[in-house]
Amino acid sequence: MNSRDAHKKNPGQNISDQKKKDPDTTIDSHNYRELIEPAMAWYENHHRDLPWRQNQDPYRIWISEIMLQQTRVEAVIPYYERFLTALPTIQDLANCPEDQLLKLWEGLGYYSRVRNLKKAAEVILRDYDGKMPADHDAILSLPGIGPYTAGAISSIAFGLPYSAVDGNALRILTRARLDDRNIAEEKTKKAITKELDQDLQALTAYIPSPGIFNQAMMEIGATVCLPNAAPKCQECPWNTMCMGYISNRMMEFPVKTKAKARRIEKRSILLIRDGERVLLHKRPDKGLLAGLYEFPSLDGHVEPNIALDYVKQMGLEPLRIEESIPAKHIFSHIEWHMTGYAVQIDETEQEYQNMLFVDVKETEEPLTLHEWRTANVNALIAAVYSRVKEANENVQFGISPQGNLENNEMINADVYTWCAQAGYIDYVCPQLYYS
Repeated sequence: MNSRDAHKKNPGQNISDQKKKDPDTTIDSHNYRELIEPAMAWYENHHRDLPWRQNQDPYRIWISEIMLQQTRVEAVIPYYERFLTALPTIQDLANCPEDQLLKLWEGLGYYSRVRNLKKAAEVILRDYDGKMPADHDAILSLPGIGPYTAGAISSIAFGLPYSAVDGNALRILTRARLDDRNIAEEKTKKAITKELDQDLQALTAYIPSPGIFNQAMMEIGATVCLPNAAPKCQECPWNTMCMGYISNRMMEFPVKTKAKARRIEKRSILLIRDGERVLLHKRPDKGLLAGLYEFPSLDGHVEPNIALDYVKQMGLEPLRIEESIPAKHIFSHIEWHMTGYAVQIDETEQEYQNMLFVDVKETEEPLTLHEWRTANVNALIAAVYSRVKEANENVQFGISPQGNLENNEMINADVYTWCAQAGYIDYVCPQLYYS
């Protein structure tokens, strides 16, 4: 009988009995035992039917948890299904060539995640006979796996008594307990994880499925105790015991200091075109967007003559230059403020290190001079994206995601309309990358 079945048979078995015998289990702000049983019972009747919840396969749980970092559930589902169709086992992942792997990850961004997936799969293949180890510390030691992911895999796949504390869990737990510790501090997350682990381990005999509790926290945080909207307290399984709700102070929590202001970087983007070919530059192998291709750029907002001088220094002969309106793109810690120039150059056969020309002449709707002259930077890049994709089916695009297009104020309507009509992308960035 697996841990899910055990919970269905005896949900929260005898936790109440234990509390009667042990008066010291009265809940304080650092004790979570009272929350566990109602959360698990609620989950059985209210959880969403998501593809990674169909079984307790540790590989599938692992892939889903990594994909769900920085990405919404609705966006992850098609990528998850495509990835597992292509790579159904850990061995398949370990043996997958990097170019194919990046192609499968295309559109999710944060490419270090998938590179670490492959590294971890290679370790599992070498050290654990191709099977995810059923040991929390061993899982935690794998590349790209932190305490939250290790707790999720350990508890959901193997029924081990470890918590999975992410932003959702921190929000709902601090609201429930009026816990005023600053969740922006790593020490707070570590402390709450340790406290919850201790409770789960102390109640091992009474909680056959700690993974159900962890998933219940995820679900409450995602669907009830919302981060950027009024919580649906009437629907919450904790509403009779949540200190935040009882005192009407839930919106005061969690306590979180404001993040450090993003660093502003000014950039000038060059769309250098030789007939129907567009020049791309490969980024360094380490750092932001490592190893991905982009349009050449210059630091700062430069004047047209500086941009032309740069093109000439590359050994190219510019014929005309057109300036586009400014654009902006936001990363987690950096904000790019961009200007752009479309530069038409004379034909060249020259080759460049870490650069390449992408041929779009076979597309049915090549870019027109009018498009180059009148469209802004975002729309230009969107057009190049869709047409390069049409002409080069094997080219791998890696577009930095910023959430749902419709909710991203940095992306204008022209880009959304243009790219949505092309039918290629869920996410788009004013600066294009692909490898």
